[in-house]
Amino acid sequence: MSETEATSDPTGPAPDDVEVRAVVDPATVRRAPRYRAFFWTGAVVGIVLGLALSLYLVGSPSGAALMKPGVYVTVLTAAITLGTTLLALLVAVIADRRSLRDRSPRA
Repeated sequence: MSETEATSDPTGPAPDDVEVRAVVDPATVRRAPRYRAFFWTGAVVGIVLGLALSLYLVGSPSGAALMKPGVYVTVLTAAITLGTTLLALLVAVIADRRSLRDRSPRA
């Protein structure tokens, strides 16, 4: 077996493999937030909250005067979803900045 075949073999141990625990100190690992999770949480909360609020307002006595309640429900749901998604992403950015601030250089 040639040297290139030996290094490309995924089943054999590579000569530069090291134990992760020997290299990484758990006290210095950065705990950054997952933006995708914050995004989807904000979007789902916004859709549920927007639908509940807009359907409640359309069903109220003052909502009887609306000519197209479906448009009202759609626009209000979209606006609330946008707001909660942006708020969730703002929280993620603040958490990310906070995780950077907590990492002070150690002497």
